[in-house]
Amino acid sequence: MSDLNKQKIVASVPQKGFFGHPKGLFTLFFTEFWERFSYYGMRAILVYYMYYEVSKGGLGLDENTALAIMSIYGALVYMSGIIGGWLADRIFGTSKSIFYGGIFIMLGHIALAIPGSVSMFFVSMVLIVIGTGLLKPNVSSVVGDIYSENDNRRDAGFSIFYMGINFGAFLSPLIVGEVGLKHNFHLGFSIAAIGMFFGLLVFIFTKKKNLGLAGTVVPNPLSASEKKKVFSTIGLSAVVLAILIGVTISMRILTIETFIALIGILGILIPTIYFIIMYRSPKTTETERSRIIAYIPLFIAAVMFWAIQEQGSTILAHYADKRTNLEFLGFTISPAWFQSLNPLFIIILAPVFAGLWVKLGDRQPSVPQKFSLGLLFAGLSFIVILVPGYLSGEEALVSPLWLVLSYFIVVLGELCLSPVGLSATTKLAPNAFSAQTMSLWFLSSAAAQAINAQIVGFYTPETENLYFGTIGGVAILLAILLFLLSPKIQVFMKGVR
Repeated sequence: MSDLNKQKIVASVPQKGFFGHPKGLFTLFFTEFWERFSYYGMRAILVYYMYYEVSKGGLGLDENTALAIMSIYGALVYMSGIIGGWLADRIFGTSKSIFYGGIFIMLGHIALAIPGSVSMFFVSMVLIVIGTGLLKPNVSSVVGDIYSENDNRRDAGFSIFYMGINFGAFLSPLIVGEVGLKHNFHLGFSIAAIGMFFGLLVFIFTKKKNLGLAGTVVPNPLSASEKKKVFSTIGLSAVVLAILIGVTISMRILTIETFIALIGILGILIPTIYFIIMYRSPKTTETERSRIIAYIPLFIAAVMFWAIQEQGSTILAHYADKRTNLEFLGFTISPAWFQSLNPLFIIILAPVFAGLWVKLGDRQPSVPQKFSLGLLFAGLSFIVILVPGYLSGEEALVSPLWLVLSYFIVVLGELCLSPVGLSATTKLAPNAFSAQTMSLWFLSSAAAQAINAQIVGFYTPETENLYFGTIGGVAILLAILLFLLSPKIQVFMKGVR
């Protein structure tokens, strides 16, 4: 996208109207609120749905298999962002991609809401993976489009947008978790579908007035002949892939175990290939190549961070269900409710961090330094959670306050890294790869969860302390290394702060 197009887009968006920010932030805030409500509500009960017995309304899968599938699900959701980013950059534009993605997500939740079998579960997975790939990176990319590059409100705007994500993520486990675990899983999934429907309504009825040209420009469009070739290739590839999957499953070559291993490889391979393609592209300038080099250590740090944070829906969800005393102050706590802690703390602390960055101005820590702080807190959150097991033993139920403390600490890290990472990605992205670079940012979570799928099997009550201690210790060491390298990385960022 040319600088002229960027200026036209910013000029078309009303620049005041939502807490002193562009009016388009309202549309994006509430679209993402409802999308995250649907996703995190579904995610809050999904692992329990997989491993609870059939008599309790679940699928009756093995616990370790359910934990691995949960990680793979998360990895695929974010891997699909690469496809969604490419479609936005070359064919649809971000606005249409957001709309189509919302439709797929809603259909995926409807599929889960229908009482069925493991087959219906996998159908829903495919729909939600495709839909999130289309919507998630592109709605964040549009947030970047409504601000000029030098607008000091930019980081604060992403922090406010991040609050929208977390309002949805906070409410949904409380509502969907209550309904799904205490009444009926499928009724819980139907609430998630309704949430996405509301998100689509907000986007459809407010985008024209609030977003102007944002999301309507295709940055690097395909020619008519290229489009025809691409659609033919996609159709043929889908048919070949379906046949290949059917044959390998019937021959027992493609099993859950081999699929988990394959996703683990792809989780590392895809972002590596993408970095190489963007760096070597003739459409990438020398300054943009330097910024890509700077982005690599930030990406690695993000992978390590999300490898810890994303275990809130797997290992820590299992820990809440099996290792935590759920009777507290006369109340019975639902294990799904713990997944509201992360967004609750973000809602409380995000305005504090947003205000802090604005107040510090040019004196605030650099982007790499903020990443190192995020990684440090993530490591400490895993060190904290091993303490009760060390003190009480592997069979005793521990106080829920330990989980609360662990979630609180990792949120401190998330607010140093995640909204800052979103903002930095929009600023470091090559012009020809703007939406795709945002997809690359979400690939850090995909890579993290692909790695998690390989390692969650090592978690048992007997290895609990070793598991948390090793992962937490590695994160702390990487945080120290990144902090030491921060000045050098800042040089490669070529003026971006």
